[in-house]
Amino acid sequence: MAKATVMAILAAGLVMGAFAYAKAAEIKRYVVDGSQAAGLPSCVEPTERMRRMHMEFIKHQRIATVHQGIRDTKYSLAGCVDCHVSYDAQHSPRPINQPDQFCGACHRYASVKLDCFDCHAAVPKGLDGDQASRADGLTQGGGR
Repeated sequence: MAKATVMAILAAGLVMGAFAYAKAAEIKRYVVDGSQAAGLPSCVEPTERMRRMHMEFIKHQRIATVHQGIRDTKYSLAGCVDCHVSYDAQHSPRPINQPDQFCGACHRYASVKLDCFDCHAAVPKGLDGDQASRADGLTQGGGR
């Protein structure tokens, strides 16, 4: 094999590696600063498994809850919101489906429609009335 061909293959490999690293760094930033998740090493399952399987976990949780009355919290959507939500300077939660937040950013990156929050709350339950109404206004105004 000619030396020029080997050099071209190595250069292409370096470019592809740099691109993959940049993409990985871009995806990693979807865990937003200020969320509980940002301080944890992984989710309820290893990160790669959660990225690939989260919808199946949520669907199974939904079936168990709706059809069998089992309210386990390991794969609950409310648990996702509680852990991945971040807060603004006034300590109000930022709806998780906003384009720059955990669910919204990743779904936008993957070009996958995010409709969970058509019915479910995009901020943790148990907030005071002002925080919930401000956050709900953000969800209604630009969360999709």
